[in-house]
Amino acid sequence: MTDRLKNKVAIITGSGSEYGIGRATALLFAKEGAKVVVADINEEASRAVVTEIKDARGTAIQIPTDVTEVSQVKRMVKGAIRSFGTIDILVNTAANYRDKSILKMTEQDFHEIIDVCLNGAFYCTKYAVEYMIAAARNEAKEGNPVPCRKIIHFTSGAGLRGNPGQANYSAAKAGIIGLAKSNAKEFARYNITVNAISPFALTPLTDLMPDDLKETFETKVPLGRWGDPEKDITPVALFLASEDSNYITGQVIIASGGLDI
Repeated sequence: MTDRLKNKVAIITGSGSEYGIGRATALLFAKEGAKVVVADINEEASRAVVTEIKDARGTAIQIPTDVTEVSQVKRMVKGAIRSFGTIDILVNTAANYRDKSILKMTEQDFHEIIDVCLNGAFYCTKYAVEYMIAAARNEAKEGNPVPCRKIIHFTSGAGLRGNPGQANYSAAKAGIIGLAKSNAKEFARYNITVNAISPFALTPLTDLMPDDLKETFETKVPLGRWGDPEKDITPVALFLASEDSNYITGQVIIASGGLDI
C-alpha cells in the first residue's frame, strides 16, 4: 500500500459484482487509503464488498443505487457527502449487456442498455459534479488551493470499433467517449479531470458471451490473453484517480492487450 488516495472520497458505481472491474477498483482504492462509497443496484453484493474492505481495515459504506433512477443517484451523492463530507473521485463502471442482431433487437433492448451504460453515467456525473464545482468555487473564493478532482468513465472497444450484435452497447460506450471529452473541456476550469478507460478483461458481463466468441476474441489479442481486472485494469484507474495524472484530461486509455491497435 502506498496511500496514493489517502483521505480521498471515491464513489464507484457498479462496484458490487463479484470479480468485476467496479469491485476490484473499490478494493484497490480502499487499500490505497480512499474512503469508498460502494454504489451498486445489488444490495447484498454491495454489503459483501464493504465487509471485505472493512476486514482489510479500510473505510467504506454501501449506498444501493440504480443509476438509471435520478432520485437514487441524488441520494447516492447526498449520502456520500453526509457520510464523508466531500467527493473527490467518481468512477462510473455500472454497465449491462443485451446482445442481439439489430433485426432482432427491440426498442426496449436498445433503450435499456443506453439507460444503464450512458444515461447512468450522465446522471452520476451531473449530480456529483454539481458538488465538485460548488466546492471548487468556494475554495477559490476563500483563496485556498483547488484540489484536482477526478471523474473516470469506463468505455469499451465496442465503442471504439463497434461489435456485431452490440448496436446498443456499442452506441452507449461510444457515447461515453463523447461525454468524457465534452465534460473534460467543460470542467477543466474547476480543476476537474475527466478521462475514460477502455478495458478488455474477463468480468461477470463477459460470462454472458458464448465460449467460442470469447476464444475468438482472445486469439485477436496481441498479448495473447484476456485482461485481469485486478492486475491489468484497476492500476490504470488508480493512476487516473491519483495526483500522478493531474495534467491528463479528456483521454481514453486503452487497456486491451493491443486488441485495439
